[in-house]
Amino acid sequence: MITPREIEDRFEEAALTLKRLPNPPGSGARGYGRSWPDYVHEARHAYGYEEARMRVIPNPREIQRMEEALEWLALIGGDSEQAIIDNRRIVWMRAEGHRWKQICRAVGCVRSTAWRRWTAALVTIANRLNKQRKTSRRPHSAKTSGDARGAKRDGEAAKGPP
Repeated sequence: MITPREIEDRFEEAALTLKRLPNPPGSGARGYGRSWPDYVHEARHAYGYEEARMRVIPNPREIQRMEEALEWLALIGGDSEQAIIDNRRIVWMRAEGHRWKQICRAVGCVRSTAWRRWTAALVTIANRLNKQRKTSRRPHSAKTSGDARGAKRDGEAAKGPP
């Protein structure tokens, strides 16, 4: 059974994984600009004398978990289309680690309302996921045909193989 706290942790993990994905310069949409590489103005920058930056790229399992958590955002509902968008924004901004003040400015509500919407969204996701798990675990009973039942009644099945 999934709890809202586990949902919150998975969203935080997904936000961190998304931040760690490689996004090299020039991989986005190209606007106005030039196709030439940047010119190096100082010799000390040309040979790698600046501080090295290390980036840990997420493994495929982390990316899969992130994609699953991003699909959970579709489970969040609301009264109107704008409320659904705002609720999803609250959940994702909180997962990225934004403060409540920033979230309230982005969504346009007070802190208590934002917290209540965030909590309700996490509970909704947990309830829907738990409901999906229950329906997927329910065994499907195999129906037997009428001929097999009739054969057992006649005693043919009790004899065994010839």
